[in-house]
Amino acid sequence: MRAALYVRVSTDDQANEGFSLDAQVKRLEAYCRVRGWEVSDVYRDEGYSGRNTERPEYQRMMADSDSWDTILVLKMDRIHRNSVNFALMMDDLRAKGKEFTSMQDKFDTTTAMGRFVMDIMQRIAQLESEQIGERVKIGMEYKARNGTGNLGSGHPYGYVYSKGRLEVVKDEAYTVRAIYNMYRRGSTMDDIAGYLNKAEIPAKKGGKWNKQSVGNILHNPLYVGYQEWDGILRKGEQEPIVAIDIYESINGPLPVTRE
Repeated sequence: MRAALYVRVSTDDQANEGFSLDAQVKRLEAYCRVRGWEVSDVYRDEGYSGRNTERPEYQRMMADSDSWDTILVLKMDRIHRNSVNFALMMDDLRAKGKEFTSMQDKFDTTTAMGRFVMDIMQRIAQLESEQIGERVKIGMEYKARNGTGNLGSGHPYGYVYSKGRLEVVKDEAYTVRAIYNMYRRGSTMDDIAGYLNKAEIPAKKGGKWNKQSVGNILHNPLYVGYQEWDGILRKGEQEPIVAIDIYESINGPLPVTRE
């Protein structure tokens, strides 16, 4: 069995000599000698949180997976402090036919008991992920009904985030208004997408226009100064790009009370 030894300390761990990088390596090497395992390499992340999945040595270890059969750590929190990230790593290891061993936790996926414990942990991680999703949904619904600011993440075509607010991008706003005008004059969404692509006007993130991306603009109340989330519509803080009468000539009246 070829073992990749992974050791990590965060800033808070530095004062704890028992978790110093060298101390961890010595104990893991001793464990390998007892079990007759070969040490393929040692991966040392110093000053990184266990919640950070972009640790350089962790990433190098995962890229080197052809050179080892199992990851060996002193404790499970050395590799991940988030059960969802741990479950994702285990899915990756399973797909590659690799194992995971935690020395102090006696967690070893080369054994039947270790695989059983892993399944339980992955179910817990799934529960945690779903509970986070539920809390996000509740929070977004409250914000939609009572709060201010933007709903959702990412900026739509025609806008860019600046200091927490959606600001109009002039060139893109011109294209948005052109889309509405062409559609009102009888062009189909496919016609509009073809025209924009022929004119080499890039869609969001530099992509190509299609029927769906044109439709998303035509039917989004954000462009008349509103924001919508899960059927809840409220006045937004962003500057409108399209006049409300033009929007309503395509989509019908907005189901809100005008101020």
